[in-house]
Amino acid sequence: MKVLFAASEALPLVKTGGLADVAGALPGALAALGVDIRVVLPAYRGTLDKLESPTRLGELKVRGQPFVIWQGRVPGSPVLHWLIDYPPLYGREGDPYHSRQHQPWPDNAWRYGCFAEAVARLALGEGTGGWKADVVHGNDWQTGLTAAWLKLRDPSPRFVFTIHNLAYSGLFPRSAFEALGLPPGWWAIDGLEFHGQMSMLKAGLYWADAITTVSPNYAREIRSPRFGHGFDGLLEHLSPRLSGILNGIDDAVWNPATDGHLAQTYTASSLRPGKAANRAALSAELGLSPGLGHESPQTLIGIIGRLTEQKGFDVVLQALPELMQLPIQLAMLGAGEPELERGFAKAVAQYPGRIGLKLGYDEGLAHRIEAGADLFLMPSRFEPCGLNQMYSQRYGTVPVVHRVGGLADTVVDATTRTLKNGTATGVVFDDADAGGVLYGIRRALELLADPVARAGLQHSGMNRDFTWANSARQYLALYR
Repeated sequence: MKVLFAASEALPLVKTGGLADVAGALPGALAALGVDIRVVLPAYRGTLDKLESPTRLGELKVRGQPFVIWQGRVPGSPVLHWLIDYPPLYGREGDPYHSRQHQPWPDNAWRYGCFAEAVARLALGEGTGGWKADVVHGNDWQTGLTAAWLKLRDPSPRFVFTIHNLAYSGLFPRSAFEALGLPPGWWAIDGLEFHGQMSMLKAGLYWADAITTVSPNYAREIRSPRFGHGFDGLLEHLSPRLSGILNGIDDAVWNPATDGHLAQTYTASSLRPGKAANRAALSAELGLSPGLGHESPQTLIGIIGRLTEQKGFDVVLQALPELMQLPIQLAMLGAGEPELERGFAKAVAQYPGRIGLKLGYDEGLAHRIEAGADLFLMPSRFEPCGLNQMYSQRYGTVPVVHRVGGLADTVVDATTRTLKNGTATGVVFDDADAGGVLYGIRRALELLADPVARAGLQHSGMNRDFTWANSARQYLALYR
């Protein structure tokens, strides 16, 4: 089975979100099952330097421009990576999608339209030295047009399209459609047209042979108006080819027993001293005060993610005055909407020693927050899968999550029954508002105050199997 896995980001080459984690881990799990897999992504600035001994594989002319294909492996991986190199489009400062001022690149339609076309031609054997794909696995809107290009060829590889977040639909004006010189017949309701604009995501949905999302619950949710972002009718029509396969985590990277980012490694049998050492180191790193003057011990709550309304961080800001009446501290890492960044920066000054905040992304600090925190808060309004709630359980940190998407699939709520039978791993609340967050945190604090319940939640979470092996088997069955 030859599979070309196309994504706009992949660890350890480039990361802005969870897609990079998936593209960095799932291909390796598939290779372990015997799949002949290649990962393809644009050659952003600095990515070629991260490949071991890159070699020039070939060249494609795309829209009249020379795109060089480089081949190599990332350290520790058996999977070949192909980087599509055209510096005028991809060799820029900033992240894959935005300038350093966090503004979307105005030519993103051109950048990813060309990328998608190049992926299709590579899958058909152009510029690859004869390697041809049986299946192309595209991820999110940046690869949507690949499905359309493949459908022009018969025979062609089958196309699997994974939606990591339906909110990002690759929406551009008709002028972008025309600038790309796309076939006129594609501008139709049964094609790319979406309320008078072009949606690259819709191309992937409409022309895919199979559609997946990153959790079973999200696959159900996006067929409803509440979560469908205008695509719910199309997805209901396409439901026979739609399924949800839960993301996994890389247990070699996220393992408290071997994690080199931590002040002290630990296992389930050394959980208390390990957590205590990491808690102390994290507090020092983020400038948190060692005590709050409360009679009950303070509880450290971790928060990591994009500071956006989707992630529910506006709700956390609204709840802060009441949260700060509780014996808690916050350890935060993330970046996003300027208003939310300013709001949390102001809160750091308002509650000195209570909130530790780093704006931006720091992989090592993300690991240290997971290890040092007692609770981990995820109040997302919608969450296709989520990874941090799985990392938290792996690290003995109790997740507190909104009952939505993959959060509902992966966190077992602490009820009388689940606590008794030993399956409870966290706290799940129903309302994505300040009241819901406060309810969830207060419930969690009550549970942590009971040593038996606390140990049960931590050990049940650490024993969960969130590895990629099971997900990879499901993808391989779908490919077949």
